[in-house]
Amino acid sequence: MGNSLGVEFLTVKVQQLKIAVIGDVMLDRYFYGEVKRISPEAPVPVNHVKRITSVLGGAGNVAANLAHLGCKVYMGGVTGRDDNRKLLEGKLKEAGINYSGLVPSPKRSTITKLRIIGARQQMVRLDFEEVGDLLNQEGEKLLAWLQKMLKSGLDGIVLSDYAKGVCSQSFCQQVIELAHKHKVPILVDPKGSDWTKYTGCDFITPNVKEMGEAVGKAISNEDSSVQQAAALARDKFKIKNVVVTRSEKGVTLVNKDTVINQSATAQEVFDVSGAGDTVAAVLLAAVAAQMPLAQALDISNKAAGIVVSKVGTYPVHREELLQNVLAESRINGTGYRPMSRKEIVSLAKTWRAAGEKIVFTNGCFDILHVGHVTYLEQAAKLGRHLIVGLNSDSSVRKLKGATRPLVHENDRARVLASLGCVDAVVLFTEATPTQLIKGIRPDVLVKGGDYKIEEVAGREYAGEVKILPFEEGYSTTGLVEKIVKLVKEGKL
Repeated sequence: MGNSLGVEFLTVKVQQLKIAVIGDVMLDRYFYGEVKRISPEAPVPVNHVKRITSVLGGAGNVAANLAHLGCKVYMGGVTGRDDNRKLLEGKLKEAGINYSGLVPSPKRSTITKLRIIGARQQMVRLDFEEVGDLLNQEGEKLLAWLQKMLKSGLDGIVLSDYAKGVCSQSFCQQVIELAHKHKVPILVDPKGSDWTKYTGCDFITPNVKEMGEAVGKAISNEDSSVQQAAALARDKFKIKNVVVTRSEKGVTLVNKDTVINQSATAQEVFDVSGAGDTVAAVLLAAVAAQMPLAQALDISNKAAGIVVSKVGTYPVHREELLQNVLAESRINGTGYRPMSRKEIVSLAKTWRAAGEKIVFTNGCFDILHVGHVTYLEQAAKLGRHLIVGLNSDSSVRKLKGATRPLVHENDRARVLASLGCVDAVVLFTEATPTQLIKGIRPDVLVKGGDYKIEEVAGREYAGEVKILPFEEGYSTTGLVEKIVKLVKEGKL
C-alpha cells in the first residue's frame, strides 16, 4: 500500500468520518485471580480475585475499533435498564462513543459475558442475556434514530449481528434500504446460515466457518473453495463484496469484477477473538474515506494482524496502525517518516494500557555501526517495545559542532527503523530528551556508556533506568577519524 494513501487516511481522513454501528452490543467482563486451593464446600477450585476489568464486546467492539481509529462513532442497539447498562455507558463514554441510539428496554437485560480467569486460563463463563427479535417499539425507536443520523450526515453504517435479536430480517432490510437511499456504504458482520436478511448490502465479512454455513456446506480454508463459496453467496444474496476472514491464511475479497487474496500479517498470534470486528470496522472506515478497494482491504488486514497479537478483546488503535503503515512503506522503499511527538506519546499510552513494557533510549546515531546495533538489541530485550529518540540535525549541531551530523535526520531515522529490534523512531530538537521522555513515560530508560543513573536526563519520568556498556572498539568519531587519516595519506 502506498505510504501517502495510508498515512493520509490515518492522520487526516479517518478523523473526519461519521460512522453508525448498529447491532448486539455487549459488555465483556473479566475477573482475574489466582487458584491455590480446592473449596471445602464442593470439589471446585477457589479463585482469589485480584483484578476486574470490563471492555466493550459484540457490536460495541466494532464501535471501539472505529473510535480508537479516530472516527466519530454513533452506537445503536438495545440494552436492559440495569447496572451492567451503567457499566456499558461508562465504557462508551470513555471511548468517546455517542450512544444516543442505545435503547433501554425493561424487558431485556444488558448482554454481558463474565469470564473467570485463574492462572491465565479461563475457568468458567457466565452469560447474562435474553435472546429475541426486536419488539415493534424497540425497532421503531432504532430506525427513527438512524434516520435522524442519516439526515445529519453519516459516512457509513455497520450492522453487527451476534444473533441476540437486534438484527432481525425486517430490521436489517429496513436499515439496508435506508443506507442505499442516502447513498451510504453499509457493511454487515454476519451470524448464522440465513443471509436473506442481509440481501443487498455492500460488504459482508464472514469467517470461513460462517461462509460455509451461508452456502450450506463446510468449506476448506483454501483459495479455490473460499472463492467459490463467496461468489455463490454474492450472487444468491445480491451482495456487492464478500470479504472472508481466513485466520492464518489472511483475507479474501470477491466481487463481480475481481478477486483479491491477501496474506495474514501477524508475526505472533495470541488471541483471534475480535479480529473479525476489527476487519469490519477498518474496512468500512477505509471505504467510507474513498480509499481504493485493494488498499482498504490491505489496511484492514494489517489492523487484524495487530489485534491477534494481543490477549483478549482488543480494539486496534490509530497510532499502532500508523506505525505499521510507516514500517511497511520503509520496507517497500515508498517513502518513510519518523513518528511525530504527538503520535509517539499516544502510541506509548496505548501500549502501556495494554500492559506492554516500553523501553526508551536516545542518541544521535550518526553513521550507524555494530556498537549501536548491539546496544539497541540489548535495550530491546528489556521490554516489549523499544522507542528510539533521535537528535534532530539542529540538536546534533549544538552538541557536536557545525560539521555534524554527517547523515540527515530522516536518513538516520530510516536506518534505525529498519532494525528489527526498534519499534518506533521519533525526533527531538532539544539538547536533551527530557520533555519527550515526560510524554512517553517509559517503563525502562536506557543509556549507554559510563553514565551514572543520577546523570541521566529524564530519569524522573521513567519507571527505572538501566545503564548498558557500549561495545568496545566502535564509535562514529573513530570511523570519521579513520576516514580523515586515510584521505590525508592518499589511500582514499
